[in-house]
Amino acid sequence: MRLKISLLKEPKHQELVSCVGWNTAEELYSCSDDHQIVKWNLLTSETSQIVKLPDDIYPIDLHWFPKSLGIKKQTQAESFVLTSSDGKFHLISKLGRVEKSVEAHCGAVLAGRWNYEGTALVTVGEDGQIKIWSKTGMLRSTLAQQGTPVYSVAWGPDSEKVLYTAGKQLIIKPLQPNAKVLQWKAHDGIILKVDWNSVNDLILSAGEDCKYKVWDSYGRPLYSSQPHEHPITSVAWAPDGELFAVGSFHTLRLCDKTGWSYALEKPNTGSIFNITWSIDGTQIAGACGNGHVVFAHVVEQRWEWKDFQVTLTKRRTMQVRNVLNDAVDLLEFRDRVIKASLNYAHLVVSTSLQCYVFSTKNWNTPLIFDLKEGTVSLILQAERHFLLVDGGGIYLYSYDGRFLSSPKFPGMRTDILNAQTVSLSNDTIAIKDKADEKIIFLFEASTGKPLGDGKLLSHKNEILEIALDQKGLTNDRKIAFIDKNRDLCITSVKRFGKEEQIIKLGTMVHTLAWSDTCNILCGLQDTRFTVWYYPNTVYVDRDILPKTLYERDASEFSKNPHIVSFVGNQVTIRRADGSLIHISISPYPAILHEYVSSSKWEDAVRLCRFVKEQTMWACLAAMAVANRDMTTAEIAYAAIGEIDKVQYINSIKNLPSKESKMAHILMFSGNIQEAEMVLLQAGLVYQAIQININLYNWERALELAVKYKTHVDTVLAYRQKFLETFGKQETNKRYLQYAEGLEIDWEKSKAKIEMEITKERERSSSSQPSKNIGLMH
Repeated sequence: MRLKISLLKEPKHQELVSCVGWNTAEELYSCSDDHQIVKWNLLTSETSQIVKLPDDIYPIDLHWFPKSLGIKKQTQAESFVLTSSDGKFHLISKLGRVEKSVEAHCGAVLAGRWNYEGTALVTVGEDGQIKIWSKTGMLRSTLAQQGTPVYSVAWGPDSEKVLYTAGKQLIIKPLQPNAKVLQWKAHDGIILKVDWNSVNDLILSAGEDCKYKVWDSYGRPLYSSQPHEHPITSVAWAPDGELFAVGSFHTLRLCDKTGWSYALEKPNTGSIFNITWSIDGTQIAGACGNGHVVFAHVVEQRWEWKDFQVTLTKRRTMQVRNVLNDAVDLLEFRDRVIKASLNYAHLVVSTSLQCYVFSTKNWNTPLIFDLKEGTVSLILQAERHFLLVDGGGIYLYSYDGRFLSSPKFPGMRTDILNAQTVSLSNDTIAIKDKADEKIIFLFEASTGKPLGDGKLLSHKNEILEIALDQKGLTNDRKIAFIDKNRDLCITSVKRFGKEEQIIKLGTMVHTLAWSDTCNILCGLQDTRFTVWYYPNTVYVDRDILPKTLYERDASEFSKNPHIVSFVGNQVTIRRADGSLIHISISPYPAILHEYVSSSKWEDAVRLCRFVKEQTMWACLAAMAVANRDMTTAEIAYAAIGEIDKVQYINSIKNLPSKESKMAHILMFSGNIQEAEMVLLQAGLVYQAIQININLYNWERALELAVKYKTHVDTVLAYRQKFLETFGKQETNKRYLQYAEGLEIDWEKSKAKIEMEITKERERSSSSQPSKNIGLMH
């Protein structure tokens, strides 16, 4: 990826340009010390003077009023705030009329910023004050006061906090009074510029110590650059939070959000005092010290999938290379390309007005449809369909261009969604809410309606990243997520009545990805790269989960690596320095998944015998129990030396009725309540009591016996035997109550038990042809 710079031969301004701001994706306003505000039209390459300010007004900062979210008609901002050296800020219409001038600070007003909703304006000045104003320019409050000038300010993603500079310190102050203020030393020189992104919640700072740094919202350092030759005068996040730009003397840099540099340009600009990204995130404008306005386009982005490599060579041209036979195709577009995604044998490209869908089998005839709103901020793909996110909503389309659904929930803000907070599979859409970070909304892909009975998935901690598995049946769909404590959890997406368990799979996980061909999950754990070959094991037999993992040392990936993709058995990881590493994992677990999904149990056993790996046998054991194939389970458990489980499976095989077998299989997976329910529904009350006795669940055993008025004496007999074995006295009041005046006769109890078992045998032999019991796992 690099920047394509365009600079006019002669500057349009006579003095230094102090600030620039995009009105639309094609229209920019620039302000200069020569008191002029100039409008640049990039489509026609024309410039025109909007207004000449009075001679005593030297502009310092400009910020357009944000486009109101959800109102489709408003395609451009109508007014902007301009701060100036005379202590005022001015609200100016797009035609150049000064609507209002407000006395704000003693000395220059160094920065002014609208919040994301456009309901408040923050200004900072040389007098060290931070003031909050209403939309019409009325003073609401003085948020803070200090003895040094405040050079830069930024709103937090939820517009509840303000970040500002104090010499070498950065300060985050919430708007609520008495809330905790966060302050830390960020640079060794005065901090000149800050920016805070609403999508990734990361902070950028630039200082006179010639460094730029990336921080998280708690003030923890994520990246610090090498010292440059000159102070860093400007930094700015791209709207989607994936890139940022850095400006210095004769220097313009394009960086990834993790800090490493994509491109370095040395245009003849003087210092770049202000950088701003266009609304669609495709180009940058910089305010230069020598009167120029520098424009830079982001080109040469790359997308890779299997044998194909797609490169954006110009604003409207893509080149597709098949690396196997070096065949090259050129794709031309009518408008400039804004976003693209290559996956599942399809390339989806959104331009400013249309969406193109190419199949990797045929690059000549794309499917084209018009977009409701131009600026697509995110494209996600699944095998059957893809998802587009823009300022107006979330839209799901099939690969033949048919609109499928548009999920909505109250308070939805699409401008802050990214690949970590939205996930798509063939039948489900999952979205992490921003208002309450502990909640995940789940929708049916085909209808856009909430999944199941509309219950939300809620976790006890804030969730950072979510991912849906891609294969298998809708009923078995699982979602994996990483929470604030860096715990990796998994749960079922199915939400009907019963609260689904959220089970922890791993700790200190930084990044995760599901395979696109089968339900294998990989993640980077602390210093290890871990692959969960069959994450469902946690629902079947948690004891053997460690045996189903593949682990390798990940210290070679340096700190903060990120999983880019998991295609087939190839995992691509990006290191903190930007280099890509490809890891191949064993292809056998994927083949095993395939055999099991088509119930080829003999082939699965044959494969495990061929590979001779414990992980494979452990996966097969869990898969067999999950699919109730106890013969295969017995072979697999024997292979990994779990003798106690082999014996238990054998005892299950000898049980007289189907219901008993089913109940014991459920018990094997730890689903005791379900096992009890199956037996009670089948009228096997004694068997339900017996499983509670075997588990020493005495309270429940007695409760059932009393409720169904049967075998109370049997329960008491077992209890007495248990107490005698351990030499203890009865202390349970309920047992004392029922034991009064009851003679315990072991012979009688044994005869009753024999009778129950005989009854069950006779029942099962008479109902042999009856249908199998389908059981929800």
